[in-house]
Amino acid sequence: MADRLVLLGTKGGPALRPGGPWPTSSLLEIGGRSVVVDCGLGVTRALTEAGVGLKTLDLVFITHLHSDHVLELGPLLHTAWTAGLDKTVRVYGPAGTGHYWQRFLQSMEFDIEIRIGDEGRPDLRDLVIVEEFAEGPVMETDGLAVGALRVDHPPVTECFALRFDSGGKSVVFSADTALFPPLAGFAKGASMLVHEAMLEEGIERLVARTGNGARLKEHLLASHTLAADAGRIAADAGVGHLVLHHLIPADDPEVAENHWIDAVRTNWNGPLTIGRDGLAFDLPAKGTGG
Repeated sequence: MADRLVLLGTKGGPALRPGGPWPTSSLLEIGGRSVVVDCGLGVTRALTEAGVGLKTLDLVFITHLHSDHVLELGPLLHTAWTAGLDKTVRVYGPAGTGHYWQRFLQSMEFDIEIRIGDEGRPDLRDLVIVEEFAEGPVMETDGLAVGALRVDHPPVTECFALRFDSGGKSVVFSADTALFPPLAGFAKGASMLVHEAMLEEGIERLVARTGNGARLKEHLLASHTLAADAGRIAADAGVGHLVLHHLIPADDPEVAENHWIDAVRTNWNGPLTIGRDGLAFDLPAKGTGG
């Protein structure tokens, strides 16, 4: 298995609009492991389109419990089970992830019970192990090490950037965060930084389309990172490649790729990719700076 990253869904926020991208999820294949990072709406469909057999699910990581990152966790695992999943899947997430999973199982109790009896399936409740994590080392096994850094995403306090290291390659996901300078240290020398990004000039139009006015605008400005500042974090960290993800806005016809590039280039001159659904690329070696 080649080490690669697939952006399954690149939109920031839970709303869907005709023809637009889907909420946040990613597939990271590294060190022989397949890792799903976040499970926004559409993750199951996107994984199958990326050529992943659902019954081979291995590891799932959730950065925080906003719906655009966790809404389809339960349906993904249940659908994998109906596709033939018969081995353990480990789900790592912040406090509250286990509660979500138990409530999902409760909501699907009729279906699970009847399929066990009628179709001879193993018990889904025995196949999924949820482990909740805080800041610090999360897991280290078979040459893959994962660490977490609590980031600044008010009012959510249990929100974590994630770093995956294996075989001399490393990928850091910022999760949702306001500009958070300690993230540069966490991502130091990483092969790739996958960082959320927002364009200030698109905020007013986004708020007008979505509603909630001043309250939504206040949240966006307090809880997310402007594209130029994502470039600053990448430069300070000396990463090999910056990928903009969880784009806000992601479906504004007045925003083109060059707007994102122009914003980032004020602080970052290294390799840059503006995320879009289904984009896949091989992982580079360790960072050399931007």
